[in-house]
Amino acid sequence: MGAAPRARQVADGFCAQRRRGRRADIARQRAHTLPKHREQCRRTRAPSASSAPLRASLFFFAASRLRANQNPAHPPFTRAPLTTRRMPASVRRLPVTPPPGPPMIARVSALKRLVIAAAASVLLAAQPAYAQSILRDAETEAMFADMSTPLVKAAGLSPRDVKVVLINDDSINAFVAGGQTVYVHSGLLQAATSANQVQGVIAHELGHIADGHVVLADAGIKPAMHITLLSMVLGLAAVAAGAGEAGAGLMALGQQAGMGKYLSFSRTQESSADAAGARFLTTAGITGKGMLTFFKTLQQQEYRYGVENIDPFMQTHPLSGERIANLTAVLTAAPSWNTPSDPALEERFRRVKAKLEGYVMPPERTLRDFPDTDTSIYAHYARAYAYHKAGYPDKADAESLALIKAKPDDPYFQEIRGQILLEAGKPADAIAPLRAATEGSRNNPLIATTFGHALIATEDKTHYPEAIRVLRVATGRDDQNPFAWYQLGTAYELTGDTARAALATAERASMDGDMRTAAQSARYALANIPKNTPDWIRAQDIAMAAQNDMDDNPKKYKKR
Repeated sequence: MGAAPRARQVADGFCAQRRRGRRADIARQRAHTLPKHREQCRRTRAPSASSAPLRASLFFFAASRLRANQNPAHPPFTRAPLTTRRMPASVRRLPVTPPPGPPMIARVSALKRLVIAAAASVLLAAQPAYAQSILRDAETEAMFADMSTPLVKAAGLSPRDVKVVLINDDSINAFVAGGQTVYVHSGLLQAATSANQVQGVIAHELGHIADGHVVLADAGIKPAMHITLLSMVLGLAAVAAGAGEAGAGLMALGQQAGMGKYLSFSRTQESSADAAGARFLTTAGITGKGMLTFFKTLQQQEYRYGVENIDPFMQTHPLSGERIANLTAVLTAAPSWNTPSDPALEERFRRVKAKLEGYVMPPERTLRDFPDTDTSIYAHYARAYAYHKAGYPDKADAESLALIKAKPDDPYFQEIRGQILLEAGKPADAIAPLRAATEGSRNNPLIATTFGHALIATEDKTHYPEAIRVLRVATGRDDQNPFAWYQLGTAYELTGDTARAALATAERASMDGDMRTAAQSARYALANIPKNTPDWIRAQDIAMAAQNDMDDNPKKYKKR
């Protein structure tokens, strides 16, 4: 996944309750920690705080053990922080009886404040709890695109608009959050045993997108909140009348009823997404065996943690057994049921799964799973990442050479070798494999950005013009990659083109939300780039957009 991260923030309103509910579905008493990671360079956009609530998904297994504070790996994966939000562990309860002391009116005023605080916690429920990382990798993104395209078309959507994004989180989950992006956790890829199983997950998530579940979330949230707020008003009135215990009971009952109302709505949407996903698989001519077998895997995990004893009416999702029963007849009757999964896609999945383990797992674990006696492509791939992450560049390079020997024209094998050499302080040696990787991948923007970085890192002036050409193509194909803009700006600066260096800085600052820097850099570019050229027009657009943002948010940009 390329050389550096992009920042995505998934903000949600009421969805934190859904996240809390999903955790309660599986293990109410288990504590969870999520990994924290060191940021690298690239940042990416994600749904903003004002976007629709996070639409959760099919496969959330909260009882999985999460690794904390792992060191990030190197090639070619990159990470970007992704802030998510979840419901607080509990909501403070109101006192059963009024405290002695001040007059009743004063006590009611204080109680009002507590009720408002409780209501706010239910309404917002969006305190940041942990950070996740987006993993970008050219090979993985290409695999996701190819495995999802027939499903996207079956859903009546455009493959150009739908993206599948990998998140570094070892829980078994996938979700959608406003827009048409499907987020898949790395833990789900590790738990899946075939590409067909992942296709079942993506089909379910596309069901949420196609049926507009994110947009329609208010239809479930508002009635639940009305019940909760009404119970608070009645409870407050009862407390004011001197019936403290009855008032507290009314409020607690109202919160429970509101939650039950929303959970019922959520389960209905999940069942609808299951049915839509099965329909998309059938329409695309893809077998549904993977969807059912993955549900069975989750069912075994549920049994392991004792969730067969939980209340099915207090879950955000139907239990796995119920979902299997609902889908089996539909999927087995489909003409595509006995259609074998694409062998080439399955091979690509096994490669991606191996490299992902090398990247996210501790090196000791990877080397145990793929010992030196294993000479398969998957083992070389995983060990290359593990050795590089562990600080053994020579061993990592040897594994990459074994990959290239097996498939000399594979651009992803060339990419990993080039990245290893680049990060080992050998940019000149990295140029040949990275050039081959860029050409072999048809100028994939992530790979091309790494190639441009290597050309600049040589500090050889003769390489700078090529770096500019390569990076302009990369930013043209992926203009939401701040690291690519940073490298392009560096190349322009080194060649004395300060105006276009400023334009690249403006692009990067705009993506990072630094509108003051974006406006200043864009104005400098406007003053020094020939008028009415494409670059001049782009600088004008950025300057106007940045200035408008600052005018609309004066407090945010007020000088201290």
